[in-house]
Amino acid sequence: MKTWLITGCSSGIGRGIAKAVLKKGDNAVVTARDTSKIADLVDQYPNTALGVALDITKKESISAAVKQAQERFGTIDVLINNAGVSDSKHFYSYEDADFDRVMNINLRSVFLMSKAAAEVMKKQKKGVILNTSSMVSIYGQPAGVAYPTSKFAVNGMTKSLARELGKDGIRVNAVAPGIIATDMVKALDPNMISAMAKGVPVQRLGEPEDIANAFLF
Repeated sequence: MKTWLITGCSSGIGRGIAKAVLKKGDNAVVTARDTSKIADLVDQYPNTALGVALDITKKESISAAVKQAQERFGTIDVLINNAGVSDSKHFYSYEDADFDRVMNINLRSVFLMSKAAAEVMKKQKKGVILNTSSMVSIYGQPAGVAYPTSKFAVNGMTKSLARELGKDGIRVNAVAPGIIATDMVKALDPNMISAMAKGVPVQRLGEPEDIANAFLF
């Protein structure tokens, strides 16, 4: 039985991963800023699910979450850096604070979370860190420049950490979904969503469960 620490479990891909992990029978530390949004998962799996309030932009919150995971389950075998934000603002409308917000949540948090988890994994000489990237990190998107920029950087961090942490028995990888039917995507400009969906061979949005299966693999 493995213990997974998953960020961004209140909805979308993170929730899909948490449900798949718990259904599989593993332990899951399910996190969200608002724990009321993950209470049902904890209620459904009281023995294997631990709900933790987590602000991934704050080191003290991350340290507390890691400590709670260790106290409850003894270890962290897998970290899923999934929490993220996006927008469909056009370049000329971007303010510095808009760009910084996306980069802090989508990129800096991956660094902070990975560092905290890797320190645990190094001691046990094994572990896996998995990051949620995006296909737009490769081909961009017509608006909301900060999101693909942050995910392109996540790809670079993933590859670099894989090289650096491998000697400690820690594998680092990423899953890069296409357009998935999540609350974050549904909040984007409808025309943008339609244009992106037309580029999918099966002509539909992906579902969180599709991506959860990739993470479990």
